[in-house]
Amino acid sequence: MKVLVVTGYKPQELQVFKKNDPAIHYIKKALHKRIVSLLEEGHELEWIVISGQLGVELWGAEVVYELQESYEELKVAIFTPFLEQEENWSETNKEYYELILSQANHIDSITKKKYESPLQLRLKNQFLVDKSDGLLVVYDEERQGNPQYIIDIAKNKAANQSYPIFMIDDYELQLVVEEEQLNQQDDW
Repeated sequence: MKVLVVTGYKPQELQVFKKNDPAIHYIKKALHKRIVSLLEEGHELEWIVISGQLGVELWGAEVVYELQESYEELKVAIFTPFLEQEENWSETNKEYYELILSQANHIDSITKKKYESPLQLRLKNQFLVDKSDGLLVVYDEERQGNPQYIIDIAKNKAANQSYPIFMIDDYELQLVVEEEQLNQQDDW
């Protein structure tokens, strides 16, 4: 597996409205653990691919940028669904997005035009699955949300060929929270 898509919930789907929300820390820890385990299991992971949406995808990019200190071969590609996807975002989110983009190894837009219709989002999901070898998604099937669309496409691909789908669900996130809390108690 050389190319892995990382995606998941948007901040509002997680009820995360501040940059310093503790949930972000735990989600990033869970992504870090999962990506490192894939690297250490012998997967020849070279690219982490995101579409640049706010939430899990940008937090995932941050995790990969940190991992690049130890795994120099790991690169980040950002394929936006359309041009200027950040156009209507707040200034804070635009600055954060630009910071993530500035560190990426590859940036492109799937449709070479501004937003016109939801079809561009479906094309983005199809493109990401078609061009990757696996999917890592922060998603709990008990709590519906946007990631379901790309998961459905990934499941169709997995039905016909080897295409692993790795899910970080609420249970796994809870384990990360408990592990972090234990580690903090040990530091006392």
